[in-house]
Amino acid sequence: MATILVVEDEKNIQLLTKAHLKNYYNVITANNGQEAIDIFYSEHIDLIVADIMMPKMDGYEMVKILREYQNDVPVIFLTAKASFDDKREGFASGIDDYMTKPVNYDELIWRIEALLRRANINSSQQITIGDISCDANSYCITKGDGEVIDLPKKEFELLYKLLSYPNQIFTKDQLLSDIWGIDTDSDDSTIKTHINRIRNKLDGIDAFEIVTVRGLGYKLEIK
Repeated sequence: MATILVVEDEKNIQLLTKAHLKNYYNVITANNGQEAIDIFYSEHIDLIVADIMMPKMDGYEMVKILREYQNDVPVIFLTAKASFDDKREGFASGIDDYMTKPVNYDELIWRIEALLRRANINSSQQITIGDISCDANSYCITKGDGEVIDLPKKEFELLYKLLSYPNQIFTKDQLLSDIWGIDTDSDDSTIKTHINRIRNKLDGIDAFEIVTVRGLGYKLEIK
């Protein structure tokens, strides 16, 4: 079970947030940024949910300290500060997501799950869906029966991108920029060719499917 650190100086909100999360996660609480930093370096924390305006040390400063020490723990700001400048300062400090109060706690849990999934992918460099494993260190796909499918680098990176964000639609321009680079001379036909090659090589795999979204791009659906 993942451990979430909730950093909030308003006790009612702190208790409410903990109540909504405790059925899904191990929840630790802190009353301000300084207390959070102390807890963080004495406990294993998988993700932080934090207010901005707090005594002793605010959320901005807390995140800056974490990032200065090259710590990439996911951080979500949960705050009443809703202006564009507030959000810009939050992301500039190094946060991963930003929600404004009053909070829809179902949405908060969805966002936490997404960030935890991406953090796990980034640290392990391996994605497992059903009995299919995708290893970024070896550029290969391993099926449940042990069969290994080797993919060329670009095909693998394209598949890995789609696997990392199931059901998210990517335009061809986004994929070209992310995989081939913003200054690439390749065009839409390159994406189409690589997608077709991936589909052919993974024919018979039932765990997921690359879907063409007409007029938009591509997404990967988990079956």
